[in-house]
Amino acid sequence: MKRENKILIIDCGSQYTQLIARRVRELGVYSEILFWDSPIEKLRESNPTGIIISGGPRSVLDDDAPAVPMEILNAGVPVLGICYGMQLLAHQFGGAVERGSSAEYGRAAVEVDEGRLFTRCGGDKKLTVWMSHWDEVKRLPEGFKVTARSESGAMAGFESSDGRVTALQFHPEVAHTPKGQEILSAFLFDICGCTADWTLGNEWIDHEIEKIRAKVGGGKVICGLSGGVDSTVSAVITQRAVGSQLHCIFVDHGMLRKDEGRQVMETYRSLNLNVHFVDASERFLTALAGVTEPEHKRKIIGELFIRVFEEEARRLGGSDWLLQGTIYPDVVESGHGGGGVIKSHHNVGGLPDDMKMGLLEPLRDLFKDEVRRVGKVLGIAPHFLGRHPFPGPGLAVRCLGELKKERLDILREADAIFIEEIRKAGLYDSIWQAFCALLPVRSVGVVGDVRTYGETIALRAVSSLDAMTAEWVHLPYELLDTVSRRICNEVPQVNRVVLDVTSKPPATIEWE
Repeated sequence: MKRENKILIIDCGSQYTQLIARRVRELGVYSEILFWDSPIEKLRESNPTGIIISGGPRSVLDDDAPAVPMEILNAGVPVLGICYGMQLLAHQFGGAVERGSSAEYGRAAVEVDEGRLFTRCGGDKKLTVWMSHWDEVKRLPEGFKVTARSESGAMAGFESSDGRVTALQFHPEVAHTPKGQEILSAFLFDICGCTADWTLGNEWIDHEIEKIRAKVGGGKVICGLSGGVDSTVSAVITQRAVGSQLHCIFVDHGMLRKDEGRQVMETYRSLNLNVHFVDASERFLTALAGVTEPEHKRKIIGELFIRVFEEEARRLGGSDWLLQGTIYPDVVESGHGGGGVIKSHHNVGGLPDDMKMGLLEPLRDLFKDEVRRVGKVLGIAPHFLGRHPFPGPGLAVRCLGELKKERLDILREADAIFIEEIRKAGLYDSIWQAFCALLPVRSVGVVGDVRTYGETIALRAVSSLDAMTAEWVHLPYELLDTVSRRICNEVPQVNRVVLDVTSKPPATIEWE
């Protein structure tokens, strides 16, 4: 897929690097990501129309801090530095960066000047933005000017005298910066001169099919289907690439939602996927007995999934490749590109070192909404594509504490009630993700004048675009009242229902 319009994103270890790429692609411009320590030849060969330098967890003051060769920065290509990228540009061009007197995290307001990046912001001089930094640019390089300041007076943006090098201390790529797309548009179209000529559709699918065919050759592929959108889209693409070389396996690990196994298998039959059903629930629950630490749970589940897949592959005559529905939020939360580990996803951080099969992950660089767009092009039914995300470890990350069948059954019943009432209220499709969590907390209650000591259910509903950030959903009080009464009446082990009103960050969407 040769491109005349291309943005190179240099990844300095940010959790948001792929989100930058996604925003660029949303604006119709092709983008690719290279790590900051890629060989300079590879950076040269990229031959981009523009360069964006990401944020990152390090300080430019560290001895081994990420850096970009000056040859690349001085090549005449427009450059935008974001957060750490701004500090890096200031540092490498001869300015001064110091530890700030205080950190800036979360929503903030900035005053903007006549910078080229702000020409599409409708003339607004004060913008709401998302900050996440401690270090500050204290002195600009020669020939640069300030274009934005935070309310504290700290530098929040600058550009070179010719407008080719631009920088922002805040993150235009996140949804919490409302004018972020306008700022990125100014960089792409006004500064870089790009045109919007790229879409995530048949061309991308055809390219992935070619990559899969080249990688797999005549080998056999086994796919671990979870019942979710990601693994299903991966399977449909791969089936188009290698046909009967693909064998799909759906494992019931004992932590599915109510009636989910039956519903999922019916859907797969409608897609004509070659699916083998494996009931491994007893095996998983036995391995997880007594385990309460979330990371330990995930790693056990991840390894067991692989072992079950390997056994099924041997039964089917062997397999050379394992196909997974890994998407970018899974990767980034597991510590991608020098970023910190938030939580290991079973399909990333939980894979055993001695796994014999190679990995196929055609969706690894995409976000959930992009996966749904690909699925739509592939002809997958809208009702299936609209399903709320469900983690591979299933209810294991929503049943806090020890995993026992009786506790999982309690959670299944409560969750089914919550989702049923959300559907009745016509809210399901407007919510990114909704579910119940069973807490390791019991409390005293009273039923029919009799003391109870029961379980606690937490309701969680969030809205999001990409799972990288999320806001809690303000559900109607009448709905919450109905759900609470039904759960307490119909699930006798529960005597208390609470509501999670925490956004991401600081929380994650799932509880574990």
